[in-house]
Amino acid sequence: MKKIVFYVLVLSVMACGKKTANSSLNSASIDIPMTADGKVDTLKLPKFTFQNDTYDFGKITQGEKVSYSFNFKNTGYVPLIISSASASCGCTVPTFPEEPIAPGSEATIAVVFNSENKMGLQTKTITIVANTVPNTKVLYLRGEVLEAK
Repeated sequence: MKKIVFYVLVLSVMACGKKTANSSLNSASIDIPMTADGKVDTLKLPKFTFQNDTYDFGKITQGEKVSYSFNFKNTGYVPLIISSASASCGCTVPTFPEEPIAPGSEATIAVVFNSENKMGLQTKTITIVANTVPNTKVLYLRGEVLEAK
C-alpha cells in the first residue's frame, strides 16, 4: 500500500511540473507587477500604441464586406499577450496575433465587417483583452451601408 501511495505522489509531482504550450501564456497574462505599496508598476507592463483606433469605411452598398487592419506597436517593456478579441456584432470578425508581441514589435488586428442585412449608419466595436492596464482596448469600425439597387 505504501508503494502505491508513493508512486501516486511521485506521478502527481511530475505531472504538476510539466508545462503545456499555453501554460506560460496563461501565467504571463495575469502576472501584473506590483510595487511595495500595492500599486501597479506600469513601467513593467506591455502597452498598446495604435496608429488609430477608429476606421471610417465611408459608404458601401449592402452586402459588401469591409476589411481593415488596425496596426499597433508594443511600446511597453515586456511581451504583450492578447487573450481575446470580440466584436459587438456577429457581422464583424476580428483576428489577432496569438503569439506574444515583443517590446518594440508591431502587429495587427484584422477585422472583417459583413454588411449583409445591415442598413444605415453603422458603428461596430472590437474589444481587445490583453495583459495591459487597463486590460481592455476598444477599437471602432464606422460607416454607412446604402441599400443595394
